[in-house]
Amino acid sequence: MPKISVIIPVFNAEKYLKKCLDSVLDSLRDIPGEILVIDNNSTDHSLSVLKEYAKKHPKTISVLECTTKGAAAARNFGASKAKGEYLWFTDADDHIARTAISRLLNTAKNTDADLVMMGANRVNDQGETSYLSAINPSQPDYKSRFVRYGMGPWQVLIRKKWWQKHNFSFKEGIIHEDMELMSSLILYTDKFASIDEPLYYYNNTPESVLHKADFNPHIYDIFPALTGLYQKFKDAKAEKEYHDELEWFFIWNLLIDSAKDFGKFKEGRPGFARSRKMLKQYFPNWRQNRFLRQKPLKLRLRVRLNYYK
Repeated sequence: MPKISVIIPVFNAEKYLKKCLDSVLDSLRDIPGEILVIDNNSTDHSLSVLKEYAKKHPKTISVLECTTKGAAAARNFGASKAKGEYLWFTDADDHIARTAISRLLNTAKNTDADLVMMGANRVNDQGETSYLSAINPSQPDYKSRFVRYGMGPWQVLIRKKWWQKHNFSFKEGIIHEDMELMSSLILYTDKFASIDEPLYYYNNTPESVLHKADFNPHIYDIFPALTGLYQKFKDAKAEKEYHDELEWFFIWNLLIDSAKDFGKFKEGRPGFARSRKMLKQYFPNWRQNRFLRQKPLKLRLRVRLNYYK
Protein backbone atom coordinates (compact mmCIF):
# COMPACT_ATOMS: atom_id res chain seq x y z
CA MET A 1 0.00 0.00 0.00
CA PRO A 2 1.31 3.49 -0.83
CA LYS A 3 2.36 5.50 2.21
CA ILE A 4 0.95 8.69 0.74
CA SER A 5 -1.54 9.84 -1.89
CA VAL A 6 -0.78 13.31 -3.24
CA ILE A 7 -4.05 14.63 -4.68
CA ILE A 8 -3.77 17.48 -7.19
CA PRO A 9 -6.87 19.11 -8.75
CA VAL A 10 -6.02 20.60 -12.15
CA PHE A 11 -7.87 23.31 -14.04
CA ASN A 12 -6.02 25.19 -16.77
CA ALA A 13 -2.70 24.94 -14.94
CA GLU A 14 -0.53 24.12 -17.95
CA LYS A 15 1.85 26.95 -17.10
CA TYR A 16 2.70 25.50 -13.66
CA LEU A 17 2.14 21.75 -13.95
CA LYS A 18 5.65 20.61 -14.82
CA LYS A 19 7.23 22.40 -11.88
CA CYS A 20 4.55 21.06 -9.56
CA LEU A 21 4.80 17.45 -10.72
CA ASP A 22 8.60 17.47 -10.86
CA SER A 23 8.76 18.69 -7.26
CA VAL A 24 6.38 15.97 -6.02
CA LEU A 25 8.20 13.24 -7.96
CA ASP A 26 11.52 14.45 -6.56
CA SER A 27 10.13 14.52 -3.03
CA LEU A 28 8.74 10.99 -3.35
CA ARG A 29 11.91 9.41 -4.78
CA ASP A 30 12.17 5.98 -3.04
CA ILE A 31 9.05 6.49 -0.90
CA PRO A 32 6.04 4.29 -1.76
CA GLY A 33 3.43 6.75 -2.91
CA GLU A 34 1.03 7.77 -5.63
CA ILE A 35 0.16 11.03 -7.34
CA LEU A 36 -3.48 11.40 -8.29
CA VAL A 37 -3.94 14.29 -10.73
CA ILE A 38 -7.59 15.13 -11.35
CA ASP A 39 -8.29 17.12 -14.50
CA ASN A 40 -11.32 19.32 -13.84
CA ASN A 41 -12.57 20.34 -17.31
CA SER A 42 -9.35 22.07 -18.41
CA THR A 43 -9.53 23.87 -21.76
CA ASP A 44 -5.77 24.39 -22.19
CA HIS A 45 -3.13 21.68 -22.65
CA SER A 46 -3.15 20.57 -19.01
CA LEU A 47 -4.57 17.13 -19.76
CA SER A 48 -1.90 16.50 -22.41
CA VAL A 49 0.83 17.40 -19.92
CA LEU A 50 -0.69 15.08 -17.33
CA LYS A 51 -0.91 12.16 -19.74
CA GLU A 52 2.69 12.75 -20.80
CA TYR A 53 3.86 12.54 -17.19
CA ALA A 54 1.69 9.50 -16.48
CA LYS A 55 3.23 7.74 -19.48
CA LYS A 56 6.73 8.38 -18.09
CA HIS A 57 5.77 7.44 -14.52
CA PRO A 58 2.97 4.84 -14.85
CA LYS A 59 3.58 3.31 -11.41
CA THR A 60 3.33 6.65 -9.62
CA ILE A 61 1.04 9.01 -11.55
CA SER A 62 -2.64 8.33 -12.28
CA VAL A 63 -4.67 10.75 -14.36
CA LEU A 64 -8.33 10.97 -13.37
CA GLU A 65 -11.02 13.16 -14.89
CA CYS A 66 -13.73 14.83 -12.82
CA THR A 67 -16.48 16.51 -14.82
CA THR A 68 -18.11 18.15 -11.79
CA LYS A 69 -16.67 21.65 -11.74
CA GLY A 70 -14.63 22.99 -8.84
CA ALA A 71 -11.61 22.10 -6.73
CA ALA A 72 -13.87 20.69 -4.00
CA ALA A 73 -15.37 18.07 -6.31
CA ALA A 74 -11.92 17.18 -7.68
CA ARG A 75 -10.44 16.79 -4.18
CA ASN A 76 -13.37 14.68 -2.99
CA PHE A 77 -13.10 12.48 -6.08
CA GLY A 78 -9.36 12.08 -5.57
CA ALA A 79 -9.78 11.19 -1.89
CA SER A 80 -12.33 8.51 -2.81
CA LYS A 81 -9.77 6.88 -5.14
CA ALA A 82 -6.71 7.27 -2.90
CA LYS A 83 -4.91 4.13 -1.73
CA GLY A 84 -2.33 5.80 0.50
CA GLU A 85 -2.15 5.73 4.28
CA TYR A 86 -1.99 9.54 4.27
CA LEU A 87 -3.58 12.20 2.06
CA TRP A 88 -2.01 15.45 0.94
CA PHE A 89 -4.11 17.88 -1.10
CA THR A 90 -1.75 20.10 -3.07
CA ASP A 91 -2.50 22.70 -5.75
CA ALA A 92 -1.39 22.45 -9.37
CA ASP A 93 0.19 25.92 -9.47
CA ASP A 94 2.35 25.31 -6.36
CA HIS A 95 5.37 23.14 -5.61
CA ILE A 96 6.90 21.39 -2.61
CA ALA A 97 10.33 21.06 -0.99
CA ARG A 98 12.51 18.07 -1.82
CA THR A 99 12.38 16.78 1.76
CA ALA A 100 8.68 17.55 2.30
CA ILE A 101 7.17 14.08 1.95
CA SER A 102 9.82 12.23 3.96
CA ARG A 103 9.65 14.84 6.73
CA LEU A 104 5.87 14.74 6.91
CA LEU A 105 5.63 10.95 6.90
CA ASN A 106 8.35 10.56 9.53
CA THR A 107 6.66 13.09 11.77
CA ALA A 108 3.28 11.38 11.36
CA LYS A 109 4.82 8.02 12.22
CA ASN A 110 6.81 9.26 15.22
CA THR A 111 3.87 11.16 16.74
CA ASP A 112 0.98 8.94 15.58
CA ALA A 113 -0.66 12.13 14.31
CA ASP A 114 -3.91 12.37 12.39
CA LEU A 115 -2.86 15.80 11.19
CA VAL A 116 0.63 17.14 10.48
CA MET A 117 0.80 20.84 9.69
CA MET A 118 3.72 22.42 7.85
CA GLY A 119 5.08 25.88 7.28
CA ALA A 120 4.89 27.42 3.80
CA ASN A 121 6.41 30.18 1.74
CA ARG A 122 3.88 32.37 -0.04
CA VAL A 123 5.34 33.63 -3.34
CA ASN A 124 3.94 36.73 -5.08
CA ASP A 125 4.16 37.77 -8.74
CA GLN A 126 7.53 39.43 -8.17
CA GLY A 127 9.01 36.28 -6.65
CA GLU A 128 9.04 37.77 -3.15
CA THR A 129 8.26 35.35 -0.33
CA SER A 130 6.52 35.65 3.01
CA TYR A 131 6.47 32.84 5.54
CA LEU A 132 3.30 31.19 6.82
CA SER A 133 4.23 29.52 10.09
CA ALA A 134 2.88 26.24 11.41
CA ILE A 135 0.99 26.01 14.68
CA ASN A 136 3.01 24.53 17.52
CA PRO A 137 1.06 21.75 19.31
CA SER A 138 3.09 22.31 22.48
CA GLN A 139 1.39 25.69 22.95
CA PRO A 140 -1.57 25.45 25.35
CA ASP A 141 -3.81 27.42 22.97
CA TYR A 142 -2.90 25.50 19.81
CA LYS A 143 -6.49 24.42 19.12
CA SER A 144 -7.65 28.00 19.45
CA ARG A 145 -4.99 29.06 16.97
CA PHE A 146 -5.93 26.25 14.60
CA VAL A 147 -9.57 27.36 14.53
CA ARG A 148 -8.83 30.99 13.75
CA TYR A 149 -5.80 30.41 11.51
CA GLY A 150 -7.74 29.87 8.29
CA MET A 151 -5.39 27.43 6.58
CA GLY A 152 -5.54 25.81 3.17
CA PRO A 153 -5.89 22.04 2.67
CA TRP A 154 -2.33 21.97 1.31
CA GLN A 155 -0.97 22.90 4.76
CA VAL A 156 -1.72 19.56 6.41
CA LEU A 157 -0.93 15.89 5.89
CA ILE A 158 -4.02 13.84 6.82
CA ARG A 159 -4.37 10.23 7.97
CA LYS A 160 -6.82 8.67 5.50
CA LYS A 161 -8.56 6.32 7.99
CA TRP A 162 -9.27 9.31 10.24
CA TRP A 163 -10.58 11.33 7.27
CA GLN A 164 -12.87 8.46 6.29
CA LYS A 165 -13.99 7.74 9.85
CA HIS A 166 -15.46 11.23 10.19
CA ASN A 167 -16.76 11.32 6.61
CA PHE A 168 -14.99 14.61 5.88
CA SER A 169 -15.44 16.24 2.49
CA PHE A 170 -15.11 19.63 0.85
CA LYS A 171 -18.31 21.58 0.15
CA GLU A 172 -18.87 21.46 -3.58
CA GLY A 173 -20.09 24.32 -5.75
CA ILE A 174 -18.31 27.16 -3.92
CA ILE A 175 -14.80 28.62 -4.13
CA HIS A 176 -14.32 28.88 -0.36
CA GLU A 177 -14.65 25.11 -0.02
CA ASP A 178 -11.63 24.80 2.29
CA MET A 179 -12.85 27.51 4.67
CA GLU A 180 -16.05 25.58 5.32
CA LEU A 181 -14.06 22.58 6.56
CA MET A 182 -10.47 23.17 7.59
CA SER A 183 -10.83 25.03 10.89
CA SER A 184 -13.20 22.36 12.21
CA LEU A 185 -10.78 19.44 11.73
CA ILE A 186 -9.05 19.98 15.06
CA LEU A 187 -12.33 19.28 16.89
CA TYR A 188 -11.97 15.61 16.02
CA THR A 189 -8.44 14.79 17.17
CA ASP A 190 -5.80 15.44 19.80
CA LYS A 191 -3.18 13.80 17.60
CA PHE A 192 -1.71 16.89 15.98
CA ALA A 193 1.91 17.55 15.01
CA SER A 194 3.69 20.24 13.02
CA ILE A 195 6.89 21.10 11.20
CA ASP A 196 7.55 24.82 11.35
CA GLU A 197 9.63 24.96 8.19
CA PRO A 198 8.71 25.92 4.60
CA LEU A 199 7.91 22.56 3.05
CA TYR A 200 5.36 24.05 0.65
CA TYR A 201 5.54 26.94 -1.82
CA TYR A 202 2.21 28.66 -2.38
CA ASN A 203 2.06 30.82 -5.50
CA ASN A 204 -0.27 33.79 -5.14
CA THR A 205 -1.01 33.78 -8.89
CA PRO A 206 -3.25 36.25 -10.74
CA GLU A 207 -4.86 33.24 -12.48
CA SER A 208 -6.33 32.11 -9.17
CA VAL A 209 -10.13 32.16 -8.87
CA LEU A 210 -9.75 34.46 -5.88
CA HIS A 211 -7.54 36.97 -7.71
CA LYS A 212 -9.37 37.62 -10.98
CA ALA A 213 -9.36 41.16 -12.37
CA ASP A 214 -13.06 40.96 -13.28
CA PHE A 215 -16.02 40.59 -10.95
CA ASN A 216 -16.79 37.01 -10.01
CA PRO A 217 -20.15 36.38 -8.31
CA HIS A 218 -18.48 33.54 -6.42
CA ILE A 219 -17.04 36.13 -4.04
CA TYR A 220 -20.41 35.78 -2.32
CA ASP A 221 -19.57 32.13 -1.58
CA ILE A 222 -18.01 33.46 1.61
CA PHE A 223 -21.49 33.51 3.17
CA PRO A 224 -22.48 29.83 2.70
CA ALA A 225 -18.91 28.85 3.59
CA LEU A 226 -19.04 30.62 6.94
CA THR A 227 -22.57 29.32 7.58
CA GLY A 228 -21.35 25.79 6.93
CA LEU A 229 -18.34 26.23 9.20
CA TYR A 230 -20.47 27.51 12.08
CA GLN A 231 -22.83 24.57 11.61
CA LYS A 232 -19.91 22.13 11.88
CA PHE A 233 -19.02 23.60 15.28
CA LYS A 234 -22.66 23.50 16.32
CA ASP A 235 -22.95 19.85 15.27
CA ALA A 236 -19.87 19.10 17.38
CA LYS A 237 -21.39 21.11 20.27
CA ALA A 238 -18.29 23.32 20.23
CA GLU A 239 -19.70 26.67 19.10
CA LYS A 240 -19.71 28.06 22.67
CA GLU A 241 -16.26 26.79 23.57
CA TYR A 242 -14.81 28.40 20.44
CA HIS A 243 -17.13 31.40 20.33
CA ASP A 244 -14.35 34.02 20.33
CA GLU A 245 -12.30 32.15 17.73
CA LEU A 246 -15.24 31.77 15.37
CA GLU A 247 -16.22 35.37 15.93
CA TRP A 248 -12.73 36.52 14.96
CA PHE A 249 -12.76 34.20 11.94
CA PHE A 250 -16.00 35.84 10.77
CA ILE A 251 -14.63 39.35 11.40
CA TRP A 252 -11.43 38.69 9.48
CA ASN A 253 -13.08 37.05 6.49
CA LEU A 254 -16.03 39.42 6.20
CA LEU A 255 -14.65 42.81 7.23
CA ILE A 256 -11.04 42.49 6.09
CA ASP A 257 -10.45 39.84 3.46
CA SER A 258 -13.73 39.68 1.51
CA ALA A 259 -14.26 43.43 2.00
CA LYS A 260 -11.41 44.01 -0.46
CA ASP A 261 -13.40 42.25 -3.18
CA PHE A 262 -16.69 43.87 -2.18
CA GLY A 263 -15.11 47.31 -2.50
CA LYS A 264 -13.17 46.53 -5.67
CA PHE A 265 -16.23 45.92 -7.82
CA LYS A 266 -19.49 47.85 -8.12
CA GLU A 267 -21.34 44.54 -8.29
CA GLY A 268 -19.72 43.49 -5.04
CA ARG A 269 -20.94 46.34 -2.87
CA PRO A 270 -24.07 44.50 -1.65
CA GLY A 271 -21.60 42.25 0.13
CA PHE A 272 -21.12 44.88 2.83
CA ALA A 273 -24.81 44.79 3.77
CA ARG A 274 -24.79 40.99 3.74
CA SER A 275 -21.75 41.01 6.03
CA ARG A 276 -23.53 43.27 8.51
CA LYS A 277 -26.56 40.99 8.45
CA MET A 278 -24.44 37.88 9.04
CA LEU A 279 -22.53 39.40 11.94
CA LYS A 280 -25.76 40.62 13.55
CA GLN A 281 -27.16 37.11 13.25
CA TYR A 282 -24.20 35.16 14.60
CA PHE A 283 -22.09 37.63 16.60
CA PRO A 284 -24.01 40.81 17.49
CA ASN A 285 -21.34 41.84 20.04
CA TRP A 286 -18.42 41.32 17.66
CA ARG A 287 -16.91 44.74 18.47
CA GLN A 288 -15.86 43.36 21.86
CA ASN A 289 -14.03 40.36 20.40
CA ARG A 290 -10.88 39.73 22.43
CA PHE A 291 -8.72 38.97 19.38
CA LEU A 292 -9.89 42.11 17.59
CA ARG A 293 -9.12 44.23 20.65
CA GLN A 294 -5.51 42.99 20.55
CA LYS A 295 -5.01 44.31 17.00
CA PRO A 296 -3.45 47.69 16.11
CA LEU A 297 -5.73 50.72 16.08
CA LYS A 298 -5.36 51.12 12.31
CA LEU A 299 -6.76 47.64 11.65
CA ARG A 300 -9.59 48.11 14.16
CA LEU A 301 -10.61 51.34 12.44
CA ARG A 302 -10.50 49.62 9.07
CA VAL A 303 -12.78 46.88 10.34
CA ARG A 304 -15.34 49.38 11.64
CA LEU A 305 -15.21 51.36 8.39
CA ASN A 306 -15.87 48.24 6.33
CA TYR A 307 -18.76 47.30 8.61
CA TYR A 308 -20.56 50.62 8.04
CA LYS A 309 -19.95 50.83 4.28
